[in-house]
Amino acid sequence: MVWGIVNREGAVHLEAMGLADVATGRPVTIDTAFRIASMTKAFTARVVLELAAEGRLDLDDPAVRYVPELGRWAPDVTVADLLHHTAGFVTDDPWADRQQPLPEAEFTRLLAAGVPFNRPPGTAHEYSNLGYAILGRILTNLEGRPYQDEIAQRILRPLGMDSTTFEVRAVPADRLARGYRFEDGRWVEEPMMGDGAFGAMGGLVTTARDYARWMAWLLQGLPGDPTRPRSADVRRRMAEGRGFVVRRPRPGRDAPSCEHALIYAGGLRAGDDCLLGRFLMHSGGYPGYGAHMVLWPEAGVGLFAFANRTYAAPVAPVWDAAGELKRRGFLNAAPLSVSPALAQAMTAVRRIWGQGRIDAEPARLAPNMPLDRSPSAWAAELARLKRELGPCEVNAPPTPTGALSGRFEWPCRFGILAGEVLLAPTPEPEIQALRLAIARP
Repeated sequence: MVWGIVNREGAVHLEAMGLADVATGRPVTIDTAFRIASMTKAFTARVVLELAAEGRLDLDDPAVRYVPELGRWAPDVTVADLLHHTAGFVTDDPWADRQQPLPEAEFTRLLAAGVPFNRPPGTAHEYSNLGYAILGRILTNLEGRPYQDEIAQRILRPLGMDSTTFEVRAVPADRLARGYRFEDGRWVEEPMMGDGAFGAMGGLVTTARDYARWMAWLLQGLPGDPTRPRSADVRRRMAEGRGFVVRRPRPGRDAPSCEHALIYAGGLRAGDDCLLGRFLMHSGGYPGYGAHMVLWPEAGVGLFAFANRTYAAPVAPVWDAAGELKRRGFLNAAPLSVSPALAQAMTAVRRIWGQGRIDAEPARLAPNMPLDRSPSAWAAELARLKRELGPCEVNAPPTPTGALSGRFEWPCRFGILAGEVLLAPTPEPEIQALRLAIARP
């Protein structure tokens, strides 16, 4: 195995254990190359989404517009169906993994002949490697060169992922983790399948150092700046789920009764964890290999692990490590900065408190405020809070929950005043909701 912890700047910790080659006893190092299988899908998805942002394709287009062979049997399958696994194809991991080296000409014949559907397109989530292989063909047809070259040009070379390739046979023998399965009480080496038409769904071979660069790049654009247009950074599109929610047991030792509700985004699964919050993840399984990665966008932290045993994705160890990081305080959400709009609103809140009147700042109130609660009722409530709490220190900054919302706590002589402020979607900051309560007497 090799594993790592990553933040927005890059690798924080990389470590390796075990054997890359059973016959020679060669150990795994952080520079050993592993197949990452379906974690390749995020690379393919990124290029598809970049082409969509450039206006080269539309995700809602029928895929047949870019792959004519689909016309006879799959005219209604869209690019988005392929991207989010809603094309109606049957789950195909064991079959598709062995299609990795399929020549492009044979793939063309397969597409022309057609395949049966497991369900109607667009009606459910069902994981399909074939769908991502077709996305690879779309990239090839649109760009006029192999999808492998397009991914290398757009991602691998700019990120300095010089040890990452689609062709496992190009990796120097002394740098490759050979893949094994455990059978009849011994390690059996899996056949080394070369690159081919199905590589877009799971063909990348990479190292811990290289993959940490990829994860850091993802984290740098998440959760994103609300003032930037969505098309300015494809990472936000990669994190947007579309299609249908599926439920899965939570991996690891912590909170085993907690389930994950997952939706497929752009080559990543988006979900929410009862202990660790919002996350993006993906696993990779392949003959001889298994891998897993998770990102926590708000914390700006990611974890990954690669192994060289068939389908041995180290999911539980990654989640157990994440739980330990959380307990040690290293997986907390990075604090948001106070936006100018929220700062202006808090100035108005302080003046409202000081004068004991909601209409002390009429220009900063949204029209609903005096309608939802009359100024006289506000005056009575503010007077009550002041009587019970006594003088308060009102200069503490708020804790933003977004650019237009935040919470605050003011220490007072006889307790704590807890407040929430929510701004309206108006050009100038206007308060649409103000909630005040005594947190602790």
